[in-house]
Amino acid sequence: MPMEALIIWLLVGAASGWLAGQVVVGGGLGLIGDIIVGILGSAVAGYLLPRLGIHLGTGLVAYIIDGAIGGIVVLLIISLIKRR
Repeated sequence: MPMEALIIWLLVGAASGWLAGQVVVGGGLGLIGDIIVGILGSAVAGYLLPRLGIHLGTGLVAYIIDGAIGGIVVLLIISLIKRR
């Protein structure tokens, strides 16, 4: 993987994780946590959204929105686990 692709991957993960942390109350996990949530969220969204028939397009903004949607799902699952 080229270094530029890795940097873009981390930046998209950070942006989508931060966005998800802003939407979910008490969901921010710090910079590293937000990057991890964003990357996991991108994987979750990449799996779930096409199966639901949702296609937001292509490009960097669409990847950030996909990651944020998946990140929200991940943060909601984390908050449900923390409650128990």
